[in-house]
Amino acid sequence: MQQIHYIPLSEIQRIRQSVHDPVVLSNLLSVLFKINTLYMITNAGSGHIGSSFSAMDVVTWLWSVEMRQPNEPGGDVYFSSKGHDAPGLYAALIGLEKLDFDLLHQLRRLNGLPGHPDVGTPNIPTNTGSLGMGVAKARGMAQARRLTGAKARFFVLTGDGELQEGQLWESLQPTANQQYAEITVIVDHNKLQSDTLVEKVSDLGDLEAKFRSFGWAVFRTDGHDVESFKNSLAEAAAITDRPQVIIADTLKGKGVSFMEKPPTDDLYKYHSGAPSEEDYDAAYAELSEALSALCEKAGVQPVRYEHGARPEKNTLASPEKLVDAYGDELVKIAEKHQEVIAMDADLVLDTGLVAFKKKFPDRYAECGIAEQDMVSFAGGLALEGKLPVVHSFECFLSTRPNEQIYNNATEHTKIIYVGSLAGILPGGPGHSHQSVRGISALGSVPGLTLIQPANEQETRAALGWAVEENDKSTYIRLVSIPSELGYSLPEDYSLERGKGTVLAHGTDAAIVAYGPTMLSEAYKASQKLKERNISVAVINMPWLNVVDDAWLAETLKPYRAVITLDDHYKTYGQNYLLATALLRAGVQPRVISLGLDTIPACGKNDEVLAHHGLDAAHIEQTIIELL
Repeated sequence: MQQIHYIPLSEIQRIRQSVHDPVVLSNLLSVLFKINTLYMITNAGSGHIGSSFSAMDVVTWLWSVEMRQPNEPGGDVYFSSKGHDAPGLYAALIGLEKLDFDLLHQLRRLNGLPGHPDVGTPNIPTNTGSLGMGVAKARGMAQARRLTGAKARFFVLTGDGELQEGQLWESLQPTANQQYAEITVIVDHNKLQSDTLVEKVSDLGDLEAKFRSFGWAVFRTDGHDVESFKNSLAEAAAITDRPQVIIADTLKGKGVSFMEKPPTDDLYKYHSGAPSEEDYDAAYAELSEALSALCEKAGVQPVRYEHGARPEKNTLASPEKLVDAYGDELVKIAEKHQEVIAMDADLVLDTGLVAFKKKFPDRYAECGIAEQDMVSFAGGLALEGKLPVVHSFECFLSTRPNEQIYNNATEHTKIIYVGSLAGILPGGPGHSHQSVRGISALGSVPGLTLIQPANEQETRAALGWAVEENDKSTYIRLVSIPSELGYSLPEDYSLERGKGTVLAHGTDAAIVAYGPTMLSEAYKASQKLKERNISVAVINMPWLNVVDDAWLAETLKPYRAVITLDDHYKTYGQNYLLATALLRAGVQPRVISLGLDTIPACGKNDEVLAHHGLDAAHIEQTIIELL
């Protein structure tokens, strides 16, 4: 078992007490916090290393020196608008005793530290969600302080990719117009977004001139030179009539040489995910060596490390990978249909479009972190007879450009939308990325049919149906995590609009669900119930906003109880569709709806499902009590 290493609180306290030069101490703490960040992400199995490391020098100086009573009542306020650097921020807060040290071991765990900033965590004043919200939230907080006569400075960290979001630019002008001199925005200008160079997606151009044109005071600094950053902050603090922005030039992955290198083949490897064993060892060796050198230079004893075991990976024997199947099938379809044009919002790796991009570079568009622009761009293509296939994470695609999707629908064009990372899993990123409201957000858009496939086979079928059979628009909801499935579809399976298929036969009750996450739990529950002589059918219903009433009535008529299982909030999930269809048909079994009724918890996948009562054990118990 490979060991992973962290620096205990007693050692951090010793360093803080021994080094009196604030610049020297900040440099020491920054590397120390990076080592603990590396431990946290490796221990959690996921997280954002590159962003955490690029911002660490800035975060460490602000929290250890610059801010007055940071994030305390009446004190200065700091928050990350980009959010991906949360592990690094947590490591700093833990080391500065703003968070309990035990939370070092609880990143992305239930009741631990969420994958993205959340107000339920001490010293986190605002949540992140879709990017671009930070400046407006700071302005709201500042206005509230003005009304009470309290004075404070507000520091907001943004990322390069975030500067592609329209809301950020909307927020600059009123912040300047109302002379919010208490607001300082710091741009973590590492020149990269998630997968590639910003300049290859949507070049920011003359960033200093752009901010100045909105009336902001602009400063530029080396984000890894603490002395330079300190001076920029002092100059910004002297401004009394307008907000300030400090463009901090940084390196993504700063401190680990191979993470600092620009991406090869247009793709950056260290945006998210846990490092491999080899990468962990190499990164730890570089950081620990750098820390030892800084300790020696500062005249303090080297730090003592403590150790933990690297978590074992859960390997699946035959994982179903729906996003991969989608990407492969899209290439095949595009070979036959020249009108197909694919696009994504800064997520080419996560959306399965790498192969499409390579094969059809002229028919692929990387739209960057600008979902509203992407969807309207697709609308223009559709008006000219093309068939756009629009892909992003569902948490952003179903909501951020909702008005643009509706506008496209009013033009009666055909567009295919694909929202991956759909549903409650993975649980690690937290509620900003757990998309459990896509059905309610899009289900009423005229002419838009929503489908959620159960496996790779149905994913391919759904894409084929959307391109070749449906004459209107389609939205395909994809679970991103690999899944081990106990069920299968018939080899000759084909989609029939509004109809599902039986995966397991039963006589006492029926579970109706969709997608691999819920269907897998339902299937496991049905197999366990067999041992209790309770016979439960499992029915795959991939149609989320259309149903064939006659098929549903005939299928569910034999059962005295029906359990609907939503990978979504219960409110306006598929359960509403099914219950009303049964009422229309005059079939009235007892219907119990399972789904989310609270904001999804962050944690490991199994503990998140159990927390919300959506795992096989809870489903089994619900049916036992029901019958």
